[in-house]
Amino acid sequence: MSHLPEHVVKAWVSGFGVDVPRGATATTHEGLEAAAAELAPPLVVKAYGPQLLHKSDAGAVRLNLGSAGTAAAAGAEMLYDLAGQDIVPDGFLVEEQAAPGVEVIVGAVRDPAFGPVLLVGLGGVWTEALRDTSLRLCPITEADARAMLDELRGRALLDGYRGQPAIDKDALVKLLLAVGGPGGIVEALGERLVEFELNPVICTPSGAVAVDARLVGPGSLDGPSTTPAETAVPQGDFGRLFAPRGVAVVGASTKKPNFGNMFLGFYKVMGFKGRLVAVHPAASEIDGVPCVPSLAEAGDDIDYALVAVPAKQCPDVVRQASGISYVQVMSGGFREMGNPELEAELLAAAREAGVRLLGPNCMGVYSPSGGQTFIGGEPGRPGRIAVISQSGGLAGEVIKVGERRGLSFSKVATVGNSADVTPAELLRYLADDDETGSIGLYLEDPRDGRGLFEALRHVHKPVVALIGGRSGQGQKAAASHTGGMVSDTRVWSALGEQTGMAIVTSQDDLIGTLDFFDLHGGRSAPGTPPGTQKEILVIGPSGGASVLAADVFDAAGLDLAALPEEARVALKELGLGAGSSLANPLEIPVGPRGNPDLVRLAVTAILAERPYADVITHVNVQSFFTFGSSADPLLAYTRSVGKLQEELPATRITLVTRNAECAPAGVEDAVREVARAAGVPVYRNMEAAAVAVAAGKRSAHGTA
Repeated sequence: MSHLPEHVVKAWVSGFGVDVPRGATATTHEGLEAAAAELAPPLVVKAYGPQLLHKSDAGAVRLNLGSAGTAAAAGAEMLYDLAGQDIVPDGFLVEEQAAPGVEVIVGAVRDPAFGPVLLVGLGGVWTEALRDTSLRLCPITEADARAMLDELRGRALLDGYRGQPAIDKDALVKLLLAVGGPGGIVEALGERLVEFELNPVICTPSGAVAVDARLVGPGSLDGPSTTPAETAVPQGDFGRLFAPRGVAVVGASTKKPNFGNMFLGFYKVMGFKGRLVAVHPAASEIDGVPCVPSLAEAGDDIDYALVAVPAKQCPDVVRQASGISYVQVMSGGFREMGNPELEAELLAAAREAGVRLLGPNCMGVYSPSGGQTFIGGEPGRPGRIAVISQSGGLAGEVIKVGERRGLSFSKVATVGNSADVTPAELLRYLADDDETGSIGLYLEDPRDGRGLFEALRHVHKPVVALIGGRSGQGQKAAASHTGGMVSDTRVWSALGEQTGMAIVTSQDDLIGTLDFFDLHGGRSAPGTPPGTQKEILVIGPSGGASVLAADVFDAAGLDLAALPEEARVALKELGLGAGSSLANPLEIPVGPRGNPDLVRLAVTAILAERPYADVITHVNVQSFFTFGSSADPLLAYTRSVGKLQEELPATRITLVTRNAECAPAGVEDAVREVARAAGVPVYRNMEAAAVAVAAGKRSAHGTA
């Protein structure tokens, strides 16, 4: 891989407003003295050439040189040392040495999935040993640049530490924008970018100077940029995908039940109201479903074909689908199994037939309102939650577990290898879908990462993502599953920061966050002062549980802001505070013999003095059946929490039912049903609630 000489790169980047030291070059060490004549010491001498990408490692840098003559002598010494390594430099660069300051690295690379990514970090050991860096996808904004600096663990060094002056942070922000902002270096490089680095950038109270610059990839900086236009994510109309007039199933057998037969059964149980046919060359019917000889003879009202035949037969089947809007290939054995050429043939067949391809290696589509399904059993109620998943099995679990907890879905699409229809394209469609209020993603390989970034920037609904394969071993599992080459986990984090997409780490948290978004997505929490978005109020029984709750919510990045004095006075008037502190979390008696309205009254009193956007009320379910024998007091408490939500429609109330497994059968379901009917999500533990509340606060469009 070629790289340009440092002085060439520096001369080029200075045209973008990047400050670099004054310097000059010489082709021989003897010429260094004349080259350095106009420069002010102390000086730095560096050798450059094709073998000197990492100059310091080769000993090709000399610092603190007091004169032009000593610079020439250093060049001679350096030439001798390099000869011992069989390195012949092309020449030497001599520069004025920058004043000491805080060392920062600024770099950009081309991620294989997401395109140009900007990195900033503290130099030296902070970058190499502690990986104290922050990333953003390009182009960045000024807000992005400042957020990147705030994310660094060693950011105190930038603000002045142990008597040291603060750096000129505005100058560093300006440099970040010069590299990764609109019209900056990354954009100018376009497709030529492989790796670009300014390291170190010396930051002082008077500015930021790039004292080293490296550009790997292009052999020249001449010529126009090859930057492509903003990724144009196709705006497909997927209406017929989720609500087809007719469905054809290819692969069902008259002799031995298989996946094709299973899907025919699913559609029959679903009560599909459109036309359902099986494709079989000889049979007249299969399992009571009429047959047609081929997809070419399926009929004009067939909008969706499901193909469940061996992988090698799939391209020929798809070629027969002309006139059908969507073909889903359930079969595996393509790119994910090391057969990319077969997947390419399948995609070519879809193009030839003029159809859109879902998959391959995917389970299909679920939409209760549109009659679509890929899971057994009666369909759930139509709702406003949509999911895009690269795993059909996981999507089925999200649906079944979610519906068991009271969630309802509008549209669920599994995309498998995403050879044609991508998550980005479906996300664009769901962003404008009137039946969808919140969106969940399960991704391993986004296929079109740049398109996903652009799509997320245009979504004005809450989005939560579960990313598979973020660890080294997870990447290996993802490769065997969908052929995914998953990007650095920090790129996903950057994607979330820039787009407002919440990221969770488990299936249960994905379901829990979708529940939170579904019930609380429209609550605006008016009156909440600026800068208090992370503040929460936690209220419930048990001092120990309150202490543990404080730890859990603090670890989630949430702030248990103190109660104002006026609120404490109001709480004392309710009879609270005897034997416990009036703090946040607020310990309050809740049990079978207590006043079920006490929490509602206490929260109302507190919020009259200080608005909290989020209130987490928790209860020890076990106590209701250890010190009582009926579920009625627990249900009365739950109804009171629901009434609190109705009285405070802009505030997000969340209920945690600790130790719910101690309740008799059916009680937990009854509590959840009462709470959800009032718009209150229910979680079994503080950890699950903390993830959902934090995701809601991070989401750009879900909750404020």
